[in-house]
Amino acid sequence: MKITQFYPLPAALLLLAPGVQAENAPATLVVSAAPAPSGLSELETPAAVSVIGGDDMRRAAPQINLSESLGAVPGLQLLNRQNYAQDLQLSVRGFGSRSTYGVRGVRMYVDGIPATMPDGQGQTSNIDINSIDHVEVLRGPFSALYGNASGGVVNVETETGSQPTRVQASSYYGSYGTWRYGLKATGAVGDGTQPGDVNYAVSTTRFTTHGYRDHSSAQKNLANAKLGVRIDDLSTLTLIFNSVDIDANDPGGLTGDQWRSNPRQVASNVTLYNARKTVKQTQAGLRYQRAMNENNDLSVMVYAGERETVQYQSIPRAVQLASAQHPGGVIDLTRHYQGIDTRWTHRNQLAGIPLTLTGGLDYETMTEQRKGYQNFTSASDLGNKGALRRDERNLMWNVDPYLQTAWQLSDKLSLDAGVRFSTVNFDSNDRYITALNGDDSGNARYHKWLPAAALKYAATDAWNLYASAGRGFETPTINELSYRAGGINGLNVALQPAASDSVEIGSKTRIGNGLFSAALFQTETKNEIVVDQSSGGRSSYKNAGETRRRGIELALDQQFAYDWRLRMAWTLLDATYQSNACGDESCRGNRIPGIARNMLYAAFGYQPESGWYAGTDLRYMSNIAADDDNSAKAPAYTLVGLNSGYKWVQENWTLDLFGRVDNLFDRDYVGSVIVNESNGRYFEPAPGRNYGVGLSVSYAFQ
Repeated sequence: MKITQFYPLPAALLLLAPGVQAENAPATLVVSAAPAPSGLSELETPAAVSVIGGDDMRRAAPQINLSESLGAVPGLQLLNRQNYAQDLQLSVRGFGSRSTYGVRGVRMYVDGIPATMPDGQGQTSNIDINSIDHVEVLRGPFSALYGNASGGVVNVETETGSQPTRVQASSYYGSYGTWRYGLKATGAVGDGTQPGDVNYAVSTTRFTTHGYRDHSSAQKNLANAKLGVRIDDLSTLTLIFNSVDIDANDPGGLTGDQWRSNPRQVASNVTLYNARKTVKQTQAGLRYQRAMNENNDLSVMVYAGERETVQYQSIPRAVQLASAQHPGGVIDLTRHYQGIDTRWTHRNQLAGIPLTLTGGLDYETMTEQRKGYQNFTSASDLGNKGALRRDERNLMWNVDPYLQTAWQLSDKLSLDAGVRFSTVNFDSNDRYITALNGDDSGNARYHKWLPAAALKYAATDAWNLYASAGRGFETPTINELSYRAGGINGLNVALQPAASDSVEIGSKTRIGNGLFSAALFQTETKNEIVVDQSSGGRSSYKNAGETRRRGIELALDQQFAYDWRLRMAWTLLDATYQSNACGDESCRGNRIPGIARNMLYAAFGYQPESGWYAGTDLRYMSNIAADDDNSAKAPAYTLVGLNSGYKWVQENWTLDLFGRVDNLFDRDYVGSVIVNESNGRYFEPAPGRNYGVGLSVSYAFQ
């Protein structure tokens, strides 16, 4: 049985320690259509890194949300809102927990294309689990190769086609009318070593659900494709395509009393105004890699995409009419984004010390057309697009040169050090100006040096110790810059980026066919961005002074007795305000909302290559504060899941049939919270005991 815990780290994370090569890897980079044998393992990387394989993510799983399969990553809090209009709630070491939609504070990539926009806002909705090869999670700001994030990096790499050609059909049916079905084809012409060799991987997935809660039905169509061509003996070209189309109702949150009385209900305004959201996104990228000579390599990634979003909110008509400055209850947004990341790697020696030097330039830009409309046409016609209330053009761009070095100081000691200079620019042009709604145009520009360094000591061949330090950087998003407090016109240019300084020490030990890792960290942040005023659907933001996050992360991935596997992860995270964030002294020392202090995950399974298999998992989450005052909290919970299936392999055919039950003991719990929700509707309930069955059939053309 293949041992899955030691994966190479390509793409965004490969150059975290570019001077280290895997055992038996060639001295020079060999660019090929198939995955190269060089790279880094979790053991060798001098930072808190976890890698989850795609096969593990698909084993007896619905393959709908990343939250199903990333519980084994300590420090990663990934919560399912049960709301496909708002995406998953993802945070790393507490960064991103305050986001009411999308992903903040964490840099995300899919096949080298950023899933995070230049202002730091990202999403997971375009990730197709059916085609994932592996997911890498770097916790903390310990690489100079990315910017505008403090929590770390989530990097998704999809499958690269290889021989033989394989076609697969899969489906899943679960509680609450949940359907997922997909098709995938992978293959190659040639073995990737000759000019003209081609590899391909194409996947499509459709998902529909009635939803656990009232007014939470959704449907999503996904397509992902990758085509690689070996141009000559030294270079390859890879074309990447991705598309997603989402149509989802938005159930919103509940108050504590509403959740306890009926967790499936929604607030009355949700149905009255038919709160909903549609998203259409298409993007493409082209990656060129070339071994210039024995010591120099070049990589160029260019990409472009378009994202269209229309969201109908449940803001009451009276609230919108009460203020001429109100942006309305319908958001109509079109974004065009593009970028290029050019990277050069040089390997040599300096004073007899092996050195790898990586330099690059990352440029990203996004143009946004944002309009707001009333979500009514009259007192009797609610939930339809009405009069225009907002019209603006926003331009965001960043240009980041970076440099990273890796020094092999001795057989046991290595040093990685790098720096990135990040420049982020915002320019907003307000086109909706009336006598009572003044000009909100403006611009802002931010600069920050982002150093990072790590020292690793190899105590033995199977035990590494490391210490690292780095700086993170989070700019305000365009939404956070849009308004000033007190209804004053103009961009909120007084809002400053949040800057975080992190230190970490860690240990990684190979134990038989397993890996045990431990990390102890502390992050101090200045100018944390929080809500200043929220009134009538118009929110302004301010800097909250200082916060501190410190914690311990432990992880074990152990395979034994050939077919048995145990995975465990535990996180202890103390995240608090070190200065006032609420307008008085009451918030000093309070917990930062949206963050659990304790998380525990354990999964144990019998996983042979074929035949019967079975497994169980346990998840514990301590209580989560929902507001800055810590006056409302989602209770702690413990969940247990079971799965079992049969995998039949016969010549060219493979059939996998499984069933699973989640929340086995039917616990009532809150799946996630909406931090500082102005109406007190903080809680997004999760389902009780629920069931599902899945089937996949594949054929290999040999």
